[in-house]
Amino acid sequence: MANETPQSARRAELAAFLRAQRTRLRPVDVGLPEDCDPGRRRTPGLRREEVAQISDISVTWYTWLEQGRKISASEQVIEALARALLLDPDQHRHIRSLAGLSTAVGETRTDDVLPRLQRLVNAVAPNIASIYDMHFDYVVWNTSYQRFRNDPALLPADRRNLLWMMFNDAGNRARMVRWEPAARAVLSQFRSAAGQRPDDPRFAAIVAQLTEASPEFRRWWAEYPVRDFRPATIGVDHPEVGRLNLEMFQFHPVEHPDMLMVLQVPRTMDDLQRVTSLLGAQDRRR
Repeated sequence: MANETPQSARRAELAAFLRAQRTRLRPVDVGLPEDCDPGRRRTPGLRREEVAQISDISVTWYTWLEQGRKISASEQVIEALARALLLDPDQHRHIRSLAGLSTAVGETRTDDVLPRLQRLVNAVAPNIASIYDMHFDYVVWNTSYQRFRNDPALLPADRRNLLWMMFNDAGNRARMVRWEPAARAVLSQFRSAAGQRPDDPRFAAIVAQLTEASPEFRRWWAEYPVRDFRPATIGVDHPEVGRLNLEMFQFHPVEHPDMLMVLQVPRTMDDLQRVTSLLGAQDRRR
């Protein structure tokens, strides 16, 4: 309709979603007794009264939600409806989005996805690639990353983290042409992520370790920098091939949005040739 607003469109979509989820369920699915005479049920699925009953909300309020009325549903109501309608994680995120609530990303079980993610970073070689979890802990990296940036496998398991490498790896710091802006950029992204999970013990441990170990981290953390990723090109002085200019990209796998893939692409053909020549030479020496 011409006078439809974004809010009314969202309410209409929420109403349609609720109706669709209600009609796909039977009473027995949600612990209610089956009808003695199923033929008397005029519509498929649950009745509105049944959804209201198992959600512990009023029938009137639920009916208004299904009608797209100009009302707002609290988080408590939406969570009750998600449980009552047996929504899976994707549907749960969707109903929260339709209700205008935050849709926090769940944490991927890293062990379940390692082989797939390792194949991904291997496939983009000779570009330099690594993937991190929500705490910026290393998950996988390719040979190019290991040879041109650093080898995360050499770090202790509890410090196998991008922030720890950026602030406490002297070799990485010496190789970076402009270390400070790069370190500040990573810190700003980390600060934003940590702020969304203030009670997360892993974030707290990383901050405590780096506050003690790095004066720069301690000083910049107190400034409370928050900034999302910005496209950038970094310079790295490699001891065997000289200066490399690497263009930075970031991606989140759709099926694992809490994972972060960082791709460092040689900016020019000369940069690319230096990377491929060294990788080829090292492979021949093996």
